[in-house]
Amino acid sequence: MTNLISEKKIRFEVPPGKKKERVDVYLTNLIENATRSKIQKLLEAGLVLVNGSAVRANYKVSPQDVVDVRIPISPRPENAMPEEIPLDIVYEDEYLLIVNKPAGMVAHPAYANYTGTLVNALLHHSRTLSNLNEPGRPGIVHRIDKDTSGILVVAKDDVTHAKLAAQFSKHTIEREYWAVVWGILKEKQGVIEKNIARSKSDRKKYAVSETEGKTAITYYTVLEEFEFASLIKLNLKTGRTHQIRVHMSSINHPIFGDVTYGGNKIVYGYALPKMKSRIDNLLEIMPRQALHAKTLGFYHPHTGEFVRFDSPLPEDFRLLLEKLRPGEK
Repeated sequence: MTNLISEKKIRFEVPPGKKKERVDVYLTNLIENATRSKIQKLLEAGLVLVNGSAVRANYKVSPQDVVDVRIPISPRPENAMPEEIPLDIVYEDEYLLIVNKPAGMVAHPAYANYTGTLVNALLHHSRTLSNLNEPGRPGIVHRIDKDTSGILVVAKDDVTHAKLAAQFSKHTIEREYWAVVWGILKEKQGVIEKNIARSKSDRKKYAVSETEGKTAITYYTVLEEFEFASLIKLNLKTGRTHQIRVHMSSINHPIFGDVTYGGNKIVYGYALPKMKSRIDNLLEIMPRQALHAKTLGFYHPHTGEFVRFDSPLPEDFRLLLEKLRPGEK
């Protein structure tokens, strides 16, 4: 059975005070899961109108412009389909799996990512997965961002899923992340406790807020310091969307390579040609956020034993660290 919706229509009115900006950049920041190349294709096809007229990608939107976008939607299956995609399985028993997700893989099918996801791979690997979630998300107890690598637990049945979800809800799950962040932190250990809410200026992003959103608590410890960056480990008390990325950006130490939260440009370090060239090379090594879900610990839903699983740093992360260390260029 397929979904027969053929296109999605969206209208934006550019708010007062907004600086002029290319329409392709403006829409890429506003539309969830959009990329600049996809927006440019819509513009070329005449599917983007500004004040009723088709425009080119270099058109600069101004306050009070009305932008209409038509996004064709291909028919998609109601349920995810199995796909033969390799999985890095750290542990497996009759109740659950521990998977080391590579950067670039989406956890479950969603708009613009109906195939090639972790769920597609899981359906091919396992005959049974929990079914507590909405269709298309079997087995998924928790997620990490597409461009974050690391460890996830997957439930094979509903009882296991419910017991794991309860531990996440009670914040008894042990979750440790490693990240490379810009700059040298003044305190070598600390806690960031700031509410996180959806950004008012960009619906694809999140931001800290004093009056809105949900409580978010992140503990950090500095592991190693470099010339203009630091390797840190982070433990989550809560699990909000983009929590680590938003919190670190909020204290002016964004995750290295994080395009969304300011980590893909020089934040600390001299902007001299030689330094800029070196940092550009490092950003080529790590064109995503340098964030890895390294350790996951929880009480096994059926044995009651506390279990802990660890995943090695991926190749791009290890290479980045090598190049950051003294004597490496």
